[in-house]
Amino acid sequence: MATENEPADRPEPTKSFAETALALGGKSADEARRTGAIDTADDQVEALFAPEYQTLNSPAHRAVWDRGVPVELFMSGPPQTPPEVQRVMDDSAAVAQRHKVAGTLLNGEGKVCDAVLRDLGAAGYWGLLVGKEFGGSGSPFSSFAPFLTRMALIDPTVAGLASVHGCIGAVDPVRTFGNPEQKKRFLPGLADGSRLSGFALTEPCAGSDLTALRTTARREGDHYVVNGEKLFITNVVPGRTIGLVCLVEDAPAVLIAELPPQEDDHFQLRKYGLWALKHTYNRGIVFRDFKVPAANLLAVARGDGLTIAYHGLNLGRVALCANAAGTMRLMLASMIPWAKFRRTYGASIITRELVQRRMGELAGLIVGSDALVAWCSGLIDRGYRGEMECVVAKIFGSESQKHAAIEYFMKTHGGRSFLHGHNLGDNLHEYLAPCIYEGEGEMLGMGFFKSLVKHHGKTYFEPIGQALAAAGIRHPNPLNPAHAWALRGVVLPYLKWLAARRLQPVAAAKLPEMPKRLREYAEFACDKLQQMALEISSTMSRFQLKLADRQCRMAELSQRCQDVITMLTTSLYGAQSSDPIVQDAADMLCERLRQKLLGRRPSNHYFRQVTALGAAIAEGQFRSIAGIEVDEILIPYEP
Repeated sequence: MATENEPADRPEPTKSFAETALALGGKSADEARRTGAIDTADDQVEALFAPEYQTLNSPAHRAVWDRGVPVELFMSGPPQTPPEVQRVMDDSAAVAQRHKVAGTLLNGEGKVCDAVLRDLGAAGYWGLLVGKEFGGSGSPFSSFAPFLTRMALIDPTVAGLASVHGCIGAVDPVRTFGNPEQKKRFLPGLADGSRLSGFALTEPCAGSDLTALRTTARREGDHYVVNGEKLFITNVVPGRTIGLVCLVEDAPAVLIAELPPQEDDHFQLRKYGLWALKHTYNRGIVFRDFKVPAANLLAVARGDGLTIAYHGLNLGRVALCANAAGTMRLMLASMIPWAKFRRTYGASIITRELVQRRMGELAGLIVGSDALVAWCSGLIDRGYRGEMECVVAKIFGSESQKHAAIEYFMKTHGGRSFLHGHNLGDNLHEYLAPCIYEGEGEMLGMGFFKSLVKHHGKTYFEPIGQALAAAGIRHPNPLNPAHAWALRGVVLPYLKWLAARRLQPVAAAKLPEMPKRLREYAEFACDKLQQMALEISSTMSRFQLKLADRQCRMAELSQRCQDVITMLTTSLYGAQSSDPIVQDAADMLCERLRQKLLGRRPSNHYFRQVTALGAAIAEGQFRSIAGIEVDEILIPYEP
């Protein structure tokens, strides 16, 4: 019988839609099993949420498959931050700013120094997501996420460490899955920063494919004995507390492991050169007969270690987008003084259309990221799982930051971008690496697509696939009487759904009061989302069991759906703002997304609008970058 600290007996899992499709499509038993394990973990995460907040009832899923887009679920309001939480946030920002001004943020190795971490702990920074009963602040996530944008304006690494610790580190696993004794034992230290944490999931051969885990934990008396290696673990030094994903009796599990204060024969750090994350400690970990108390095993009523890992990743994905929103503000603020200083052919480049367009479009990416952060964090606070929505935020934020760094920031600063001491030259890898963090973008996009089609596939296509397999038909032909007869009992429900979807007109969107242009984008987005159901279903019908191999098609469909969701969310967010620059920036992003979706070239009207926005930003009208300190101009010259 399982104790409260041991995994409960798991019922024999039924085959998932993806597992069935792979098996019927002739894939190896191992690939089908591995894919099924991931789908099972996904189902177990779903079970943690009330039915009305699961993926089937999420805004993104309903917008495609229901008749009518639930617009109210795509709207976000300003965060309601309790005064005591706001004080902690203000104090934490003051600590980071004080150290930045004093030049004491980093130690001799170029890492965020221990004094900063301690001072932030005293301010309450590390306990923002820990409940009050355990010494934290109990911040709503809708307050915490945009606060990371604010912290990123001071230092993106300090902001990122709060996400590592609170979202994907030990805080979320313990507060969500810990038993009362574990919460009482671990959370106070995680709240005050004496137990700064990380999460050890990735291994040398296990990244996107988490079924390839090899680190094991063997029960011996009152301890688990751990052997294996982890890689690319952020915020790990001797003395840290980590959430360790490993195999216990061949099933993924999570142990809360307290690393010793020094390396020894059982625990060693693997050091390597890493261009990204240069201001924090990122190390591999090697375990050799490393003991962890059995009482440190997190138990899941339904699920295993992958269930725990997937839960925290959603929070981390939104936090990543929030950090990107702050980092892109730093880029935009840095572009303005340089563009005013730099002269070509007798005029400052701030007056050139290309530079103004870059500024206007960058503002659009910032506002789009803000919109997704506000939307996703609000959904999480309301109880939604938010898996699909958080994937949209992560991909948009990381890809926007990459695009901004290369296409806007670098090209505006020119050759000086690569000087030592320049933000781009010194941080290029920091700007690019988020495309990999919390799941590589295109892989996550396919995960988004799988979540989007899962219910539709199980309802209509899985019975058809099973009937074909039972009849031994590998290449179905509806004109073949034998094939039609084999499908007679399972194809009718799909034909009814298809007929109803084609015959019913698209439901009109129930939109709030909005400026005319933003309303047009919202209406366009709602129509597109409703139209995607038929296209997606047609794709599933065309490729049948081979759809799992059509990664390029899945990624492309997924990205279009994500772009439409971003357009709807941004248009609604912009409409709620009283700031005309925010509204104009939302307008520009939505127009770019519409051009992309329709395959159109930018119009002259668009160029006039976006350059006018850039000119207004150059004049200081974008309030959200006001007061940002920028680095001095490198190698200045006499104008």
